[in-house]
Order: sequence, then C-alpha cells, then structure tokens
Amino acid sequence: MSLEEAARQLKLAVHDAQVAFDCVGLGELDRAQEHTIIARTAADAAALALQEALRTMAPDEAAREGERAVAALEDRHTPPV
Repeated sequence: MSLEEAARQLKLAVHDAQVAFDCVGLGELDRAQEHTIIARTAADAAALALQEALRTMAPDEAAREGERAVAALEDRHTPPV
C-alpha cells in the first residue's frame, strides 16, 4: 500500500466519522454505528499502510511521497475554477 492510499483512507475515515457524529445529533443511531464501523475500518487500513511505509521507506523518501500523496488527493478534490 502506498502513502497515497494511506492518505485516501484517512480522508475516508474523517468523512465517515463526521457522518457518524451528525447522525448521533439527529438521533439516527443505526446509521451512526454503521458509519463509525466504516470509519474504524478506513483508519485501520491507513494504519497498515503507514506501518508498511515505516518499515520500508527512508525518512526523506517518506517526506517526498507523503507530500506527493497529499497533493494528489487535494488536486482530485479541488473543483475547477
């Protein structure tokens, strides 16, 4: 797994955690639980990717790849002007 995948999974986890939070506020506990589980799964996937990166990447390589991964995700989600 790449750092780009780790970053993507973290974004998914944040999104689903926010949805779960909103569902709690609406009293939709079944949906809140569902999104909490999805968020946890995405966070676990990110943790595995990061664990592998720690094992296989030098710090300077991780810095370059991490910057590239975050920039790639931001570019994909930035609406055209």
